[in-house]
Amino acid sequence: MRPPRPRPRPGGRTARTRERVLDAVLAELGEHGFDGLTMEAVAARAGVHRATVYRRWSDVGGLLADVLDAAGDDDWRPPDTGSLEGDLAALNREIQTAMAAEPPIMAALIAASFRSEKAAEAQQRLWEDRYTRCETVVARAVHRGELPPSTDARRLLIAATAPMYHHLVLLRTPPDPGLPAHAARTAALAAAAGAFADPAQGRAC
Repeated sequence: MRPPRPRPRPGGRTARTRERVLDAVLAELGEHGFDGLTMEAVAARAGVHRATVYRRWSDVGGLLADVLDAAGDDDWRPPDTGSLEGDLAALNREIQTAMAAEPPIMAALIAASFRSEKAAEAQQRLWEDRYTRCETVVARAVHRGELPPSTDARRLLIAATAPMYHHLVLLRTPPDPGLPAHAARTAALAAAAGAFADPAQGRAC
């Protein structure tokens, strides 16, 4: 999945100010982490008066929440490779690329969500949006006959992508070029065997 990047909607000086501020937040977060992120540093980097930053965003949590909310305004869609395994592998490669990028914006935002309630709520909204968009990957696979119609899309997507976060965030292992495809194949095989079938849907049928 694409790493969060602010994409403010177009519209005059206010939108341009927001764009500069959110870009500054990402730059400061990537360089200094949550503990080094201050309203004053963001204002200085963005070339915006700090009173404006305080008035619109109130605090660091407000800045982080707006960065994450703005990321949800993009037009990102999951890849369409023609197969479930291919789509999941492509998604995992996007995740690995984003997590390994320098500066480590995605990792820093995840870490910040544990320190700021506003950021945590915004990150939950963003990932809910991303997983909802990715459900089309499962719908396509069902339509092609690769999966049982009762497959629970969210459970499958989480199982396919979880190894990426486990290795890169929890274990902090170096990026493994083979991991995205391996995790995708494991999840796809399990899903084809009915491991993610929703019993409620099965009874309804």
